[in-house]
Amino acid sequence: MDAADTELKKELNATLQARSELGADYESALVESFLEKVEQRLDGTLDRRVRRHLAEQQITVARGARAPEPPLGHFGERFGFGIISLVLAIPLSAIGVANAGIEGLVVAWLGIVGVNVFQAGHGGRRFRRRETERRQASEWED
Repeated sequence: MDAADTELKKELNATLQARSELGADYESALVESFLEKVEQRLDGTLDRRVRRHLAEQQITVARGARAPEPPLGHFGERFGFGIISLVLAIPLSAIGVANAGIEGLVVAWLGIVGVNVFQAGHGGRRFRRRETERRQASEWED
């Protein structure tokens, strides 16, 4: 527990003590005051983290390294494509079997697997890089 946590704990104890002395009439004002202090502390912590992150990026760029690439994506971006392709696999499998039998089923599933492998491996990064370049170019055009 660091000093800031200890200070916040003292503030909470003081707020609870004041509430017991003043009664329920002042409860909302005391709670709002305490929450404002918590919010100020969170804002300060967030500001420090953002400044530290920006400074690290500036140092990296100043040293001649490439700018850091954006993360590979969150759950929806990484797995959403796979889930959608599996849902679409049902009608694609039915169409493949109805038109070409077992060979059609194999071809349909090879296509599904191929598209997913491409997306998981290189496809997502290529498309994301192009979008980032477009955004940067449009920022300079304004």
